[in-house]
Amino acid sequence: MAKEIKTNAMRFLEKCGIGYTFQTYECDEFIDGIHTAEKLGQPLERTFKTLVAHGRSGEHYCFLLPVAEELDLKKAAKAVGEKSVELLHVKDITKVTGYVRGGCTPIGMKKQFMTVVHETAETLDQFYISGGRIGTQICLSPKALVTAIRGRFSDIILSGE
Repeated sequence: MAKEIKTNAMRFLEKCGIGYTFQTYECDEFIDGIHTAEKLGQPLERTFKTLVAHGRSGEHYCFLLPVAEELDLKKAAKAVGEKSVELLHVKDITKVTGYVRGGCTPIGMKKQFMTVVHETAETLDQFYISGGRIGTQICLSPKALVTAIRGRFSDIILSGE
């Protein structure tokens, strides 16, 4: 019998009636999003990484941005109504999200955190995000995702000034 490959993220999407496709790839340990996208032949501008941060208030937040871009912490804080945010330390990712580094996705975490997706995704029909496990990528509609998790679109990346 084949091993079940569905992740919590996939189950959540199915429960919400959101269509998706997924790809798997061989990976024993964390590789960054750029290498993942290249390995799967995905365009970098359509492949998004999930970063988790915490604000001064103690709340946690998810930020999705293109894998080749860098999060602007000031813009990210403004997008969630905080004075400042800091990225979660790698050692705390599993404890806070239930996911491991490289398999973190805003879908199906232990708790649904406020999620901000970079505004470029709003113009895309489909994009790629982690599927909730190292070695799994999900392709879905950014608008459907944002609606399902009650997220929002905003400019959260460093600009090349």
